[in-house]
This record gives sequence, C-alpha cells and structure tokens, in this order.
Amino acid sequence: QVQLAESGGGLVQPGGSLRLSCAASGSIFTINAMGWYRQAPGNQRELVASISSGGSTNYADSVKGRFTISRDNVKNTVYLQMNSLKPEDTGVYVCNVDAVAFGRPRVPYWGQGTQVTVSS
Repeated sequence: QVQLAESGGGLVQPGGSLRLSCAASGSIFTINAMGWYRQAPGNQRELVASISSGGSTNYADSVKGRFTISRDNVKNTVYLQMNSLKPEDTGVYVCNVDAVAFGRPRVPYWGQGTQVTVSS
C-alpha cells in the first residue's frame, strides 16, 4: 500500500506564499501522475495542478502564473509552490498520487489534506 504525508499548509496574508509538500511511501512499484486538489467551502473538489511522470504540467485557470507544481522522483515527493495568494485560494489542499503498489492494481491514493487559509 501507499501512504501520503502532506505538509506546508497554514495561514497567510493575501499576496503571500506557501509551499506544499507531499511525500509518498510504502510498497511502491511505480508512480505515474501526481497532483493537488482543492476542496473549498461550498465548492466541489477541483484539480489545482498535476504533473506527469515525464514532467508535463497542468494547471487550473485560476492559478496559472501563480502556482508551480514540481516533483522529485528520487524522494517520491510532489511540491506546490503558491505565490501571490488570494483569499479565493483558501481551502483544503489534498495530494493525489496515481501509483501501483507491489501486488496491487493501479489506483489513485489520496492524502488527508492540509488547510490553506488566505486572509488579512
């Protein structure tokens, strides 16, 4: 099985920055895409950013130019650098890893989420 450990959330003022980290561990055979989803009050969970095994990235329109997703395949970790934060960015950020564990089928794994609050 695969476990995800998220960190980096917190309270920040508008215009500030945060860097989220998500480290995968366990009986990992291979990791495909990795990404970050956001769950905001009153909204459905939405994809914020994703990155493929080859490094191709995809961003929600609302965060383009402000957020940057990256990954370290040696550490099995995905990062989300968030700059110029806005109150609308507030929500629970959940890490997602598309992975294959030894002896198990390919399945998406989800973290518990880390709270990001942007407020003055």
